[in-house]
Amino acid sequence: MTLAVASPLAGWLTGLDAVPDPVFAERMLGDGVAIDPVEGLVRAPVSGRIATLHPARHAVTLESDEGAVLLIHVGLETVALGGEGFTAHVSEGDRVTVGDPLIGFDLDAVGRRAKSLVTPIILTNGEAFALAVPAVGRMIVTGEALFDLTPREGESRTAGSAGPAVERTLILSLRHGLHARPAARIADCARGFDAVVEIVADKGRVASALSPVAMLALALPHGARLQVRATGAEAEQAAEAVAALIESGMGEGLVIAALVEEKMVEAALPDQLRGVAAAPGLASGPAWKLVRQRFDVAERGQGVEQERRALAEALQSLRAEPEAQEGAAAAIAAAHQAFLADPELLAAAERDIASGRSAGFAWREAVGGFIALLEGTGDRRFAERIDDLRDLEGRVLGVLHGAPAMIEAPAGAILVAEELLPSQLMALAGSKLAGIATAGGGPTSHVAIIAAGLGLPMLAALGHDVMRIEDGTTLLLDTGAATLSIDPPPEHLARMRDDAARHATFRAEAETRAHDFAITRDDVRIEVVANLGSLDEAHAAAKAGAEGCGLLRTEFLFLDRPSPPDEEEQHATYQAIADALDGKPLIVRTLDIGADKPAPYLPMPAEENPALGLRGLRLGLARPALMETQLRALARVKGDVRIMLPMVVEPGEVRRVRAMLAGIAERPPSLGIMVETPAAAMLADALAVEADFFSIGSNDLSQYALAMDRGNPAVASQLDALHPAVLRLIAATVEGGRKRDRWTGVCGGMAADPLAVPILIGLGVTELSVPPSALAETKERVRRTSRATARDLAREAMAADGAEAVRALARRFVEEMGA
Repeated sequence: MTLAVASPLAGWLTGLDAVPDPVFAERMLGDGVAIDPVEGLVRAPVSGRIATLHPARHAVTLESDEGAVLLIHVGLETVALGGEGFTAHVSEGDRVTVGDPLIGFDLDAVGRRAKSLVTPIILTNGEAFALAVPAVGRMIVTGEALFDLTPREGESRTAGSAGPAVERTLILSLRHGLHARPAARIADCARGFDAVVEIVADKGRVASALSPVAMLALALPHGARLQVRATGAEAEQAAEAVAALIESGMGEGLVIAALVEEKMVEAALPDQLRGVAAAPGLASGPAWKLVRQRFDVAERGQGVEQERRALAEALQSLRAEPEAQEGAAAAIAAAHQAFLADPELLAAAERDIASGRSAGFAWREAVGGFIALLEGTGDRRFAERIDDLRDLEGRVLGVLHGAPAMIEAPAGAILVAEELLPSQLMALAGSKLAGIATAGGGPTSHVAIIAAGLGLPMLAALGHDVMRIEDGTTLLLDTGAATLSIDPPPEHLARMRDDAARHATFRAEAETRAHDFAITRDDVRIEVVANLGSLDEAHAAAKAGAEGCGLLRTEFLFLDRPSPPDEEEQHATYQAIADALDGKPLIVRTLDIGADKPAPYLPMPAEENPALGLRGLRLGLARPALMETQLRALARVKGDVRIMLPMVVEPGEVRRVRAMLAGIAERPPSLGIMVETPAAAMLADALAVEADFFSIGSNDLSQYALAMDRGNPAVASQLDALHPAVLRLIAATVEGGRKRDRWTGVCGGMAADPLAVPILIGLGVTELSVPPSALAETKERVRRTSRATARDLAREAMAADGAEAVRALARRFVEEMGA
C-alpha cells in the first residue's frame, strides 16, 4: 500500500543534488527532496509519532504509522544557532496527525545566520520503503502531495555479529553535539566494515551506528561521554575508524578539558568590529543590549468572541498611540497605521480566530503569511516592508501579553542589538542614547533614517560578534572609520573626547554662518543644497540654510498606496516644496523605483539582481504614461525647477525624455542626469551634449564600480566611495561635463563625508547636496578648504592603491586645514 507524504512547508521544491551540503547531496542520511521555504512553520507530512526532536529544535524525525521514518532538517548549519529563532510545538513521543505544527522558526533571523534556509526532507529507512522522487524546480504549498512511499522487503544488517566486543571510550568533542551531519558520516563510516557497530550512551542507551536517526535520539551534547562498541570479523578496525572519526571533530570539534563549558573555549572577542556607517557621528559609552521580546503563543483560543475582542482591543490601542509629527519617523508611523487597518491582514487573522485559534496565534499567522509572500519573491526590495510587518507582529503580541512597550535605556549608552525595529527606536527617542550598533541592517533601512534624524550615530552590519559584548562594556563608536572599538584603552577614549569637543566647537561656529554662502579660501563658490524626501524636510532645509534642493526623491509620493498619484496631486506637492524653498533651485529626480522600493500598482516579476534590472529611467521609459504624468506636473511648477533622470546609461535615453518634454511644455525645465553607472561616467562628454547638468549618485556609482551590493552586510563594510576607482569615475564625469560647460554636483552620501568634501572640491565638483542636518557643517568645511591645494589632494587620492590610503591622505589634509 502506497503512503502519501504531504509537503511540510511551502516554498521552492528542489532535488537533493542542489543542496550545498555533501551529507544531504550525497544521500548519506537517505533519499528525499528539499524545500527552500517561504514560511516559518513546519507541519507534519504524515500521521505518526515524534521519534526525535533535536535540542536545538532545528530538526525533527517523525515515524509514520506505516513505519516510514522521515527527517525534516530546517536549514543548513542551523544547529549552531542553539535553538535561537526556533520554537518546538511537539515533544519526543508525541502523537501527531498530518498538518499538525511541529517546528516554528523565524525566517528572517534564522536566514541571516544560517548557511542556507533550504530544508531537506529525508526518508532515513530506505531499506523498508521505496521513494518516488517527484518533479522538482517548482513552487509547492504546505499540504500538497510531496512524494509517495511504497513498502518493500528489506534485510537487516547482521553481518559480523559473532565474536568478542571491542570498545573505545571517548568524550564527544563536537561543538553542537551529535546532530544530523556527523551522525550521517558515522553511519557512512560504519557501513564499510564487516562488523556491527553501536554507540553506547549513559544509562545503557544504545543506538546502531548504521542509523543516523537512532543516534540523533541519544541527544548527545558536546562533552558527553560515550562508547563505540563493535563486534564481528572487522570489529577492531571498525571501532578504531568510528572512534577516530568522532574524535577528529569532523570540522566542528572543540577542545575538551575536564568537560569545560563551551563558552570558556569560544574564540576571543575581537578588540574592534567593522561595520557600515548608517547614521554619522562619534560616540562612546557603556554597551546596553536590547534583546527582542519573544512570546510563547498558545494556538488554541479561549472562545471566538473573546479572542476577537482581544485582537480588536490590541489593534485599537496601537492605532491610538500618538504619532511622530514630522520627517521620516512620521512617514514610517503612517505606514504602520496603514498595515494595522489592512483589510487582507485583518481578514486572515479573523479566519484563524473563527477556526478556534487564539488572537496571538491568528495575528502571528496572518503576518507570517504576508511575510512569506514577500520573501517568496526573492526580491530584496521588500526588506523594509518585511521589517515593518515583523515590527507590528511584535507590537501586537506585546499588547496581548501585557508586556511593556519598551524598557528604559540608560542615558549615554550605546544600544547593541541583533536588529532594531522602527517602533523600538522611536520609543527610545527620548532616552538620551549615545549611539547604536547592530549586527545586521544597513544604511538605507528605516531605522538608519530615523537614527540620522535623531542625530544618533549608528553602525550597522557589524556581524553576530556584536551580540557577544557584555552589558556595561565600554564602547567607542566611530562612523567615520566604520569601527566599533570594544573596551578601548583610556588614551583612545581621551582622544575621542578631545575630538568630540573640537567637533562641538566646529559645529557651533558653523551654525552661526549656516545661511552664508560656502566660498573656499581662494574664492570659489560651492553651492551647498539639500537632499529632500518630503515637504517637512523642505521647510527644515530652508531653516538650516540650504541654497536649494539638489535631490528631491519623489518616491514618497508613489509608495504605500494602491494607485499612483495623478497629475494634480503631484503638481500641488512639487509646488508646495518649491514655495518652501522660496525661489531657490529645486532639482527633482523622476521616479526611481524598481531596485529597492516596491509599488503595488507596478507588478514586476522577481529579479535575481534587482539592482541590475528594470529600475529608474528604464522603468519610466517602459511605462511612458507614468513618466509623462510626472513630467507634466513638473512642467507646470512655478519657480526654478529642474528635472533629473536616474540610472542613465547613454545619450539616447536623455533624447527620448527631451522629446516627451517638448510635447508637454513650450519652455521645458532644465534637464539633467544622475551619474550612477560607470557607463554614464565614461560617456560624460557624449551625455553632456544632451544633459544640462550632472549629479553624481555616489552610493550606486560605488556599488557598481566596486561590484559590491550596498545592501549585503557581508561586503557593505568594504564599500567606500573614496576608493580611487570611484574618484577616477567622478573626475571623468567632471571633465566630460566641462567640455560642454556643464556643472557637476554630488548628491550621494559622500557629499556629507568630512573627508570627501575637499577631494570633491579638488576634482572640480561645484555643488554638494547633503541631508538638512549636515548643511551648516558642510558649508564650513568648504570655507576652510583651498581649491588649489584640494586639487593636489585629489591627484594623490586618485593615485592611491585603495580607499584606506585615500582616507589617510584626506585625514591629514583636513587636520592641516582645520576643516
